Amino acid sequence: MEDRAASSTVDPPEDVEDLQSDKYGSHTTLSTVSGEKKNVRPGAPSEPNEYNFNYKRRGLFLIINNKNFHPNTGQQTREGTDVDAERLEERFQDLGFEVKRYDDVNRSRISTLMYDAAAYDHSNADCFGCAILSHGLEGRVYATDGYISLELLVMPFKGDRCPSLVGKPKLFFLQACRGTKMDYGVDVSDSSLSSKDEDEMDAANSVSIRKIPIEADFLFAYSTVPGYYSWRNNQDGSWFIQALCIVLENYGLKMELLHMLTHVNRIVAYEFASCTDREFTDKMKQMPCVVSMLTRYVFFRHKKQDIR
Repeated sequence: MEDRAASSTVDPPEDVEDLQSDKYGSHTTLSTVSGEKKNVRPGAPSEPNEYNFNYKRRGLFLIINNKNFHPNTGQQTREGTDVDAERLEERFQDLGFEVKRYDDVNRSRISTLMYDAAAYDHSNADCFGCAILSHGLEGRVYATDGYISLELLVMPFKGDRCPSLVGKPKLFFLQACRGTKMDYGVDVSDSSLSSKDEDEMDAANSVSIRKIPIEADFLFAYSTVPGYYSWRNNQDGSWFIQALCIVLENYGLKMELLHMLTHVNRIVAYEFASCTDREFTDKMKQMPCVVSMLTRYVFFRHKKQDIR
């Protein structure tokens, strides 16, 4: 199925920089305590706001759809997950991905799939994506024969291991429980807020070579926050994937990804509640969670060859 921290103010020493330039002076603008800024070094390129999505292919998208589990795991059949997988397959194909779906995958197979995907040549692809639909615990998801660490599944795609995806988005969508707690919700007054942002971005590429963190350019969209249960309907599929597919269908080719995931958060938070015959599980709520290490905006626009 937070604690409060006290704050204090300490006066910094004079003329201490917020960031220290290395001995070669290769950093760009640095702020000082006095508010003054050093000039950007001559010839330094401006950073694009968007990821470059002008490669020949959109990229590979894996769907790991686990429905049936070995009795030794103690996990029940995940009825409704095939609906989720079918919807995801359709939505990400519409966005231009090469979608590969795998059902009922054991630990050995899921590890092999991830390492093979990371070893794939992504040089002419915009990005990489993966959806995992399964049972789970915090930091772990279930294969059909037992759980496996998310860290192990993601590791092959990090910058020091997957050079053809360096500087490109690596997107993970995780439909799985992260614990057993349930969200009872809280009553709020009837109010609504809405805003629309449609910015024009420059997708120019930087030609300079620089060092970036190996953890950069990942996004993890979890169906629920740490420690909590994630809900799924036996006929309609999980709340999170239902909402995600609705948003992708309506905004996938015109809205930035994190904006879309904020829509998903709102739909799940406001439009869904459990309906069971047990009082202690009835009218429960759920809050998806987005963890982003993205460094630019993600737009899934039509590719030139796709426009008729």
